[in-house]
Amino acid sequence: MMTVLQIDVLLLIEKLVLIAIIVLASLGIALYTTFAERKVAAILQDRPGPERAGPFGLLQPFADGLKLIMKEEIIPSHANKGLFILGPALAMTAALMTCAVIPWSSSVELFGRKIDLQIADINIGILYIFGVVSLGVYGIMIGGWASNNKFSLMAALRGASQAISYELAMGLSLIAVLMLGGSLSLKTLVEQQMQPGALWNIAYQPLGFLIFFVCALAECNRTPFDLPEAESELNFGYHQEYSSMKLGFYLFAEYVNMIMSSAVMACLFFGGYDIPFLDEKTLSPNVAAVLGLLALLTKIVIFLFVFMWIRWTIPRFRYDQLMNLGWKKFIPLALFNMLLTGFFILMKQEGTWQSVTHLFNK
Repeated sequence: MMTVLQIDVLLLIEKLVLIAIIVLASLGIALYTTFAERKVAAILQDRPGPERAGPFGLLQPFADGLKLIMKEEIIPSHANKGLFILGPALAMTAALMTCAVIPWSSSVELFGRKIDLQIADINIGILYIFGVVSLGVYGIMIGGWASNNKFSLMAALRGASQAISYELAMGLSLIAVLMLGGSLSLKTLVEQQMQPGALWNIAYQPLGFLIFFVCALAECNRTPFDLPEAESELNFGYHQEYSSMKLGFYLFAEYVNMIMSSAVMACLFFGGYDIPFLDEKTLSPNVAAVLGLLALLTKIVIFLFVFMWIRWTIPRFRYDQLMNLGWKKFIPLALFNMLLTGFFILMKQEGTWQSVTHLFNK
Protein backbone atom coordinates (compact mmCIF):
# COMPACT_ATOMS: atom_id res chain seq x y z
CA MET A 1 0.00 0.00 0.00
CA MET A 2 1.31 3.43 -0.92
CA THR A 3 1.43 6.13 1.70
CA VAL A 4 -0.27 9.48 1.28
CA LEU A 5 3.14 11.09 0.68
CA GLN A 6 3.95 8.64 -2.14
CA ILE A 7 0.57 9.27 -3.77
CA ASP A 8 1.15 13.04 -3.57
CA VAL A 9 4.63 12.67 -5.10
CA LEU A 10 3.25 10.54 -7.96
CA LEU A 11 0.48 13.06 -8.55
CA LEU A 12 3.03 15.89 -8.62
CA ILE A 13 5.20 13.99 -11.13
CA GLU A 14 2.14 13.30 -13.32
CA LYS A 15 1.18 16.98 -13.34
CA LEU A 16 4.74 18.13 -14.09
CA VAL A 17 5.00 15.66 -17.01
CA LEU A 18 1.59 16.78 -18.27
CA ILE A 19 2.60 20.45 -18.02
CA ALA A 20 5.82 19.77 -19.97
CA ILE A 21 3.95 17.83 -22.68
CA ILE A 22 1.21 20.47 -23.08
CA VAL A 23 3.66 23.41 -23.12
CA LEU A 24 5.98 21.72 -25.64
CA ALA A 25 3.03 20.64 -27.79
CA SER A 26 1.59 24.18 -27.69
CA LEU A 27 4.94 25.65 -28.77
CA GLY A 28 5.27 23.02 -31.50
CA ILE A 29 1.77 23.72 -32.82
CA ALA A 30 2.45 27.47 -32.65
CA LEU A 31 5.67 26.92 -34.60
CA TYR A 32 3.87 25.17 -37.41
CA THR A 33 0.90 27.54 -37.25
CA THR A 34 3.27 30.21 -38.58
CA PHE A 35 4.05 27.89 -41.49
CA ALA A 36 0.37 27.10 -42.04
CA GLU A 37 -0.49 30.80 -42.04
CA ARG A 38 2.01 31.50 -44.79
CA LYS A 39 0.75 28.53 -46.80
CA VAL A 40 -2.90 29.58 -46.41
CA ALA A 41 -1.98 33.13 -47.44
CA ALA A 42 -0.14 31.75 -50.47
CA ILE A 43 -3.12 29.62 -51.53
CA LEU A 44 -5.52 32.56 -51.19
CA GLN A 45 -3.15 34.77 -53.18
CA ASP A 46 -2.38 32.13 -55.86
CA ARG A 47 1.33 31.67 -55.13
CA PRO A 48 3.42 28.74 -53.82
CA GLY A 49 4.47 30.09 -50.42
CA PRO A 50 7.52 28.72 -48.50
CA GLU A 51 8.82 25.60 -50.27
CA ARG A 52 12.63 25.63 -50.16
CA ALA A 53 13.54 24.79 -46.55
CA GLY A 54 13.16 21.03 -46.46
CA PRO A 55 10.62 18.90 -48.38
CA PHE A 56 7.53 20.98 -49.20
CA GLY A 57 9.00 23.76 -47.04
CA LEU A 58 8.29 21.84 -43.82
CA LEU A 59 11.54 23.01 -42.20
CA GLN A 60 10.72 26.68 -42.75
CA PRO A 61 9.53 27.22 -39.12
CA PHE A 62 12.88 25.91 -37.83
CA ALA A 63 14.73 28.19 -40.24
CA ASP A 64 12.69 31.15 -38.96
CA GLY A 65 13.34 30.17 -35.34
CA LEU A 66 17.08 29.79 -35.98
CA LYS A 67 17.13 33.20 -37.63
CA LEU A 68 15.49 34.80 -34.59
CA ILE A 69 17.84 33.05 -32.16
CA MET A 70 20.96 34.09 -34.10
CA LYS A 71 19.94 37.74 -34.50
CA GLU A 72 21.74 40.29 -32.35
CA GLU A 73 20.05 41.20 -29.05
CA ILE A 74 19.50 44.96 -29.18
CA ILE A 75 18.17 47.05 -26.29
CA PRO A 76 17.69 50.76 -27.12
CA SER A 77 19.95 53.04 -25.09
CA HIS A 78 17.03 55.08 -23.70
CA ALA A 79 14.82 52.08 -22.93
CA ASN A 80 14.02 50.83 -19.43
CA LYS A 81 16.11 47.65 -19.56
CA GLY A 82 14.32 45.67 -16.84
CA LEU A 83 10.83 46.34 -18.15
CA PHE A 84 12.02 45.93 -21.75
CA ILE A 85 12.97 42.33 -20.95
CA LEU A 86 9.91 41.72 -18.75
CA GLY A 87 7.37 42.67 -21.45
CA PRO A 88 7.82 39.74 -23.89
CA ALA A 89 8.41 37.30 -21.01
CA LEU A 90 5.09 38.31 -19.42
CA ALA A 91 3.23 38.07 -22.75
CA MET A 92 4.55 34.56 -23.40
CA THR A 93 3.97 33.35 -19.83
CA ALA A 94 0.37 34.62 -19.78
CA ALA A 95 -0.34 32.93 -23.13
CA LEU A 96 0.95 29.55 -21.90
CA MET A 97 -0.78 29.74 -18.50
CA THR A 98 -4.19 29.54 -20.17
CA CYS A 99 -3.68 25.85 -20.98
CA ALA A 100 -3.79 24.89 -17.28
CA VAL A 101 -7.59 24.60 -17.07
CA ILE A 102 -8.40 23.26 -20.54
CA PRO A 103 -9.67 19.64 -20.49
CA TRP A 104 -7.82 18.07 -23.42
CA SER A 105 -9.64 14.75 -23.23
CA SER A 106 -11.13 12.20 -20.83
CA SER A 107 -8.92 10.30 -18.38
CA VAL A 108 -6.40 7.62 -19.43
CA GLU A 109 -5.28 4.58 -17.48
CA LEU A 110 -1.52 4.04 -17.29
CA PHE A 111 0.41 1.73 -14.95
CA GLY A 112 -2.75 1.08 -12.97
CA ARG A 113 -3.41 4.77 -12.36
CA LYS A 114 -6.18 7.01 -13.71
CA ILE A 115 -4.61 10.17 -15.14
CA ASP A 116 -6.67 13.25 -16.01
CA LEU A 117 -5.60 15.03 -19.20
CA GLN A 118 -6.14 18.39 -17.52
CA ILE A 119 -3.56 20.18 -15.40
CA ALA A 120 -6.06 21.67 -12.95
CA ASP A 121 -9.83 21.17 -12.85
CA ILE A 122 -10.72 24.21 -10.75
CA ASN A 123 -14.32 25.27 -10.20
CA ILE A 124 -13.58 28.82 -11.41
CA GLY A 125 -11.83 27.87 -14.65
CA ILE A 126 -13.49 30.59 -16.73
CA LEU A 127 -12.52 33.28 -14.22
CA TYR A 128 -8.96 31.95 -14.24
CA ILE A 129 -8.81 32.25 -18.03
CA PHE A 130 -10.07 35.84 -17.94
CA GLY A 131 -7.58 36.72 -15.22
CA VAL A 132 -4.65 35.27 -17.19
CA VAL A 133 -5.79 36.91 -20.45
CA SER A 134 -5.88 40.25 -18.63
CA LEU A 135 -2.24 39.75 -17.59
CA GLY A 136 -1.27 39.48 -21.27
CA VAL A 137 -2.29 43.12 -21.73
CA TYR A 138 0.46 44.12 -19.29
CA GLY A 139 3.02 42.45 -21.57
CA ILE A 140 1.89 44.70 -24.42
CA MET A 141 1.74 47.85 -22.27
CA ILE A 142 5.10 47.26 -20.57
CA GLY A 143 6.83 46.49 -23.87
CA GLY A 144 5.44 49.59 -25.57
CA TRP A 145 6.20 51.92 -22.67
CA ALA A 146 9.66 50.52 -21.87
CA SER A 147 10.80 50.95 -25.51
CA ASN A 148 10.77 54.75 -25.09
CA ASN A 149 9.40 55.04 -28.63
CA LYS A 150 6.30 57.13 -29.33
CA PHE A 151 4.98 54.72 -31.96
CA SER A 152 5.41 51.74 -29.62
CA LEU A 153 3.64 53.63 -26.83
CA MET A 154 0.72 54.61 -29.09
CA ALA A 155 0.38 51.00 -30.23
CA ALA A 156 0.48 49.75 -26.62
CA LEU A 157 -2.26 52.21 -25.64
CA ARG A 158 -4.35 50.99 -28.56
CA GLY A 159 -3.79 47.38 -27.52
CA ALA A 160 -4.81 48.04 -23.90
CA SER A 161 -7.93 50.01 -24.91
CA GLN A 162 -8.92 47.31 -27.38
CA ALA A 163 -8.46 44.51 -24.84
CA ILE A 164 -10.50 46.30 -22.18
CA SER A 165 -13.30 47.06 -24.66
CA TYR A 166 -13.65 43.56 -26.04
CA GLU A 167 -13.10 41.69 -22.76
CA LEU A 168 -16.34 43.24 -21.50
CA ALA A 169 -18.38 41.95 -24.44
CA MET A 170 -16.60 38.58 -24.28
CA GLY A 171 -17.41 38.20 -20.58
CA LEU A 172 -21.04 39.17 -21.08
CA SER A 173 -21.41 36.68 -23.95
CA LEU A 174 -20.11 33.94 -21.67
CA ILE A 175 -22.57 34.70 -18.89
CA ALA A 176 -25.37 33.24 -21.03
CA VAL A 177 -23.38 29.98 -21.46
CA LEU A 178 -22.69 29.83 -17.73
CA MET A 179 -26.38 30.40 -17.00
CA LEU A 180 -27.17 27.31 -19.07
CA GLY A 181 -24.37 25.20 -17.60
CA GLY A 182 -24.53 26.40 -14.01
CA SER A 183 -20.77 25.99 -13.57
CA LEU A 184 -17.50 27.87 -14.15
CA SER A 185 -15.53 24.64 -14.66
CA LEU A 186 -14.60 23.96 -18.29
CA LYS A 187 -14.64 20.20 -17.74
CA THR A 188 -18.14 20.32 -16.26
CA LEU A 189 -19.37 22.41 -19.20
CA VAL A 190 -17.87 19.91 -21.67
CA GLU A 191 -19.37 16.91 -19.85
CA GLN A 192 -22.81 18.55 -19.87
CA GLN A 193 -22.65 18.83 -23.66
CA MET A 194 -21.72 15.11 -23.85
CA GLN A 195 -24.82 13.92 -21.98
CA PRO A 196 -27.25 11.68 -23.94
CA GLY A 197 -29.78 13.85 -25.76
CA ALA A 198 -27.83 17.06 -25.10
CA LEU A 199 -26.74 19.38 -27.89
CA TRP A 200 -23.57 21.44 -28.13
CA ASN A 201 -23.92 24.97 -26.74
CA ILE A 202 -23.62 26.43 -30.24
CA ALA A 203 -27.21 25.21 -30.80
CA TYR A 204 -28.43 27.22 -27.79
CA GLN A 205 -26.06 30.19 -28.04
CA PRO A 206 -25.33 31.07 -31.70
CA LEU A 207 -25.31 34.81 -30.96
CA GLY A 208 -23.14 34.31 -27.87
CA PHE A 209 -20.65 32.31 -29.94
CA LEU A 210 -20.53 34.95 -32.69
CA ILE A 211 -19.80 37.68 -30.13
CA PHE A 212 -17.20 35.53 -28.36
CA PHE A 213 -15.46 34.63 -31.63
CA VAL A 214 -15.18 38.23 -32.84
CA CYS A 215 -13.95 39.32 -29.41
CA ALA A 216 -11.35 36.51 -29.52
CA LEU A 217 -10.07 37.98 -32.80
CA ALA A 218 -9.70 41.34 -31.06
CA GLU A 219 -8.04 39.81 -27.96
CA CYS A 220 -5.49 38.02 -30.15
CA ASN A 221 -4.79 41.23 -32.12
CA ARG A 222 -5.76 39.46 -35.33
CA THR A 223 -6.99 41.12 -38.51
CA PRO A 224 -9.29 43.04 -38.82
CA PHE A 225 -8.49 44.06 -35.22
CA ASP A 226 -4.68 44.27 -35.51
CA LEU A 227 -4.57 48.01 -34.71
CA PRO A 228 -1.72 47.59 -32.15
CA GLU A 229 0.47 46.20 -34.98
CA ALA A 230 -0.68 48.47 -37.82
CA GLU A 231 2.51 48.69 -39.91
CA SER A 232 1.10 51.37 -42.22
CA GLU A 233 0.33 53.66 -39.27
CA LEU A 234 2.71 52.74 -36.44
CA ASN A 235 5.73 51.28 -38.30
CA PHE A 236 5.64 47.91 -36.52
CA GLY A 237 3.49 48.42 -33.45
CA TYR A 238 4.31 47.89 -29.78
CA HIS A 239 7.23 45.49 -30.49
CA GLN A 240 8.96 47.81 -32.97
CA GLU A 241 12.17 48.12 -30.93
CA TYR A 242 12.46 44.38 -30.25
CA SER A 243 14.76 41.93 -31.98
CA SER A 244 15.95 38.33 -31.66
CA MET A 245 13.96 36.05 -29.34
CA LYS A 246 12.31 38.94 -27.47
CA LEU A 247 10.49 39.69 -30.72
CA GLY A 248 10.01 35.95 -31.16
CA PHE A 249 8.26 35.72 -27.77
CA TYR A 250 5.76 38.40 -28.79
CA LEU A 251 5.09 36.70 -32.11
CA PHE A 252 4.79 33.24 -30.56
CA ALA A 253 2.53 34.58 -27.81
CA GLU A 254 0.06 35.70 -30.48
CA TYR A 255 -0.07 32.22 -32.01
CA VAL A 256 -0.29 30.49 -28.61
CA ASN A 257 -3.19 32.83 -27.77
CA MET A 258 -4.88 31.77 -31.02
CA ILE A 259 -4.50 28.10 -30.09
CA MET A 260 -5.82 28.60 -26.55
CA SER A 261 -8.71 30.78 -27.75
CA SER A 262 -9.64 28.04 -30.23
CA ALA A 263 -9.48 25.41 -27.47
CA VAL A 264 -11.70 27.50 -25.17
CA MET A 265 -14.26 28.10 -27.94
CA ALA A 266 -14.27 24.39 -28.75
CA CYS A 267 -14.88 23.51 -25.09
CA LEU A 268 -17.56 26.14 -24.47
CA PHE A 269 -19.56 25.90 -27.68
CA PHE A 270 -18.58 22.73 -29.58
CA GLY A 271 -18.46 20.00 -26.95
CA GLY A 272 -14.69 20.05 -26.35
CA TYR A 273 -13.41 16.50 -26.87
CA ASP A 274 -16.90 15.16 -27.61
CA ILE A 275 -17.30 13.19 -30.85
CA PRO A 276 -20.84 13.44 -32.28
CA PHE A 277 -22.71 10.19 -32.93
CA LEU A 278 -20.11 8.15 -31.00
CA ASP A 279 -20.80 6.59 -27.61
CA GLU A 280 -17.49 6.78 -25.74
CA LYS A 281 -18.80 4.32 -23.12
CA THR A 282 -18.55 1.50 -25.68
CA LEU A 283 -14.79 2.12 -26.03
CA SER A 284 -11.92 1.42 -23.66
CA PRO A 285 -10.86 4.49 -21.59
CA ASN A 286 -7.54 4.89 -23.41
CA VAL A 287 -9.07 4.63 -26.91
CA ALA A 288 -11.81 7.09 -25.93
CA ALA A 289 -9.17 9.50 -24.56
CA VAL A 290 -7.07 9.35 -27.75
CA LEU A 291 -10.10 9.84 -29.99
CA GLY A 292 -11.32 12.70 -27.77
CA LEU A 293 -7.91 14.41 -27.97
CA LEU A 294 -7.90 14.07 -31.76
CA ALA A 295 -11.45 15.48 -31.88
CA LEU A 296 -10.47 18.54 -29.83
CA LEU A 297 -7.31 19.10 -31.90
CA THR A 298 -9.39 18.87 -35.10
CA LYS A 299 -11.76 21.57 -33.82
CA ILE A 300 -8.76 23.74 -32.86
CA VAL A 301 -7.24 23.34 -36.35
CA ILE A 302 -10.55 24.35 -37.96
CA PHE A 303 -10.69 27.50 -35.82
CA LEU A 304 -7.05 28.31 -36.64
CA PHE A 305 -7.84 28.04 -40.34
CA VAL A 306 -10.78 30.45 -39.91
CA PHE A 307 -8.45 32.88 -38.06
CA MET A 308 -6.06 32.79 -41.03
CA TRP A 309 -8.83 32.96 -43.62
CA ILE A 310 -10.21 36.11 -42.02
CA ARG A 311 -6.75 37.70 -41.85
CA TRP A 312 -6.19 37.43 -45.59
CA THR A 313 -9.76 38.33 -46.56
CA ILE A 314 -11.04 41.25 -44.46
CA PRO A 315 -9.39 44.71 -44.38
CA ARG A 316 -8.40 46.40 -41.13
CA PHE A 317 -10.88 48.61 -39.25
CA ARG A 318 -10.19 52.24 -38.45
CA TYR A 319 -9.60 52.80 -34.75
CA ASP A 320 -12.87 54.68 -34.22
CA GLN A 321 -14.76 51.85 -35.97
CA LEU A 322 -13.00 49.34 -33.72
CA MET A 323 -14.06 51.09 -30.50
CA ASN A 324 -17.55 51.77 -31.85
CA LEU A 325 -18.09 48.09 -32.60
CA GLY A 326 -16.95 47.03 -29.14
CA TRP A 327 -18.85 49.54 -27.01
CA LYS A 328 -21.96 50.34 -29.07
CA LYS A 329 -22.64 47.04 -30.81
CA PHE A 330 -21.23 44.01 -29.03
CA ILE A 331 -21.88 45.01 -25.41
CA PRO A 332 -25.60 45.77 -26.05
CA LEU A 333 -25.89 42.57 -28.12
CA ALA A 334 -24.27 40.52 -25.34
CA LEU A 335 -26.62 42.06 -22.75
CA PHE A 336 -29.62 41.28 -24.96
CA ASN A 337 -28.41 37.69 -25.40
CA MET A 338 -28.00 37.32 -21.63
CA LEU A 339 -31.53 38.63 -20.94
CA LEU A 340 -33.00 36.41 -23.66
CA THR A 341 -31.25 33.37 -22.20
CA GLY A 342 -32.55 34.19 -18.73
CA PHE A 343 -36.10 34.51 -20.11
CA PHE A 344 -35.96 31.09 -21.79
CA ILE A 345 -34.47 29.46 -18.68
CA LEU A 346 -37.38 30.90 -16.66
CA MET A 347 -39.87 29.57 -19.23
CA LYS A 348 -38.27 26.13 -19.09
CA GLN A 349 -38.36 25.99 -15.29
CA GLU A 350 -41.91 27.22 -14.74
CA GLY A 351 -43.59 26.14 -17.97
CA THR A 352 -44.22 28.43 -20.93
CA TRP A 353 -47.66 29.82 -20.16
CA GLN A 354 -47.17 29.91 -16.39
CA SER A 355 -43.98 31.94 -16.70
CA VAL A 356 -45.47 34.38 -19.23
CA THR A 357 -48.54 34.88 -16.96
CA HIS A 358 -46.24 35.31 -13.98
CA LEU A 359 -44.24 38.00 -15.77
CA PHE A 360 -47.35 39.92 -16.87
CA ASN A 361 -48.81 39.74 -13.34
CA LYS A 362 -45.66 41.36 -12.01
